[in-house]
Amino acid sequence: MAGKGKYVFDKSRMEFREVTRPLWAVIWKILRYFLVTVSLAVVYYIVFSFVVSTDSERKLKREIQVYEQTYGEMVQKENLLSDVLDGLREKDSEIYRQLFNSDSPELGGIYSDGLLSSIDTVEDKDIIEYVGKKLDLMERASSRVEANLARVMAVLDSGGVKSLPPLSNPLGDFSYARTGATVGRRINPFYKVPSDHWGLDLISQQGEPVYAAADGVVKYVDHSSKGLGNVVAIDHGNGYVTRYAHLENTRVSKGQKVLRGRQIGQVGMSGNSFAPHLHYEVLKDSARLDPLNHMFASATPDDYIGMLVMSSNTGQSMD
Repeated sequence: MAGKGKYVFDKSRMEFREVTRPLWAVIWKILRYFLVTVSLAVVYYIVFSFVVSTDSERKLKREIQVYEQTYGEMVQKENLLSDVLDGLREKDSEIYRQLFNSDSPELGGIYSDGLLSSIDTVEDKDIIEYVGKKLDLMERASSRVEANLARVMAVLDSGGVKSLPPLSNPLGDFSYARTGATVGRRINPFYKVPSDHWGLDLISQQGEPVYAAADGVVKYVDHSSKGLGNVVAIDHGNGYVTRYAHLENTRVSKGQKVLRGRQIGQVGMSGNSFAPHLHYEVLKDSARLDPLNHMFASATPDDYIGMLVMSSNTGQSMD
């Protein structure tokens, strides 16, 4: 019995013999041990996962609970803000409909994305050739600007211009969103019919100071309860005259010399005015001009574009 196998006593032969196991029995025994081991491991993992919690797991669970609560509150706030914004948008449109007989303008998409913004719309064009053509156009345009600037400087050096045209906004701290109707056919707020509008409406609070747009001499001061109401007209030389109407009061007199930025009155509702605003006119040799063309010097490019959009979308004047 020197072997390591299992032996049994055979009574018929009166001897010990070694018991042999078939291969499938050995494989089944190994498989059984493996299955038992895996099952125990799974049981231990489940018990550890659902019964025993580590500090990190407990911390993560608390964070998840806080996030779930915070998310619910954020959804409620978002819905509330959405309702408020919808209400403000509707109120804004209603104000524009009442004051200007038109919907409030949408200002999105009014700015260019740059030189290459339209590349995608150019079919079968090489990008280098396209950019080259654009640069050539810009170079020619800059040459024309330089030539015009040279002529302007020559006129100034020769003394041909004794004063500059009005280029400033008569209202201080002006926001482009306060721009109303400009020169052209507009709906009259009182009669609700198209009529000629000869100035630019600058919406403002009553009592806000009104300033001279350029140096000049007060041409006349009118006080009236009809038409344009209280009006100040300033002669700036070279045929340029500015008029400031619907003033609450005036602070200058006829023949008085004024400098640009000098307060000449306050915004009001005198005359036929639908709401407090300044009716501003620019004249050149008695011809009425669009005042927007004489206000770019006192506005940033973005604000000036905004003023152009607002004035073109405003269908009703305020006087």
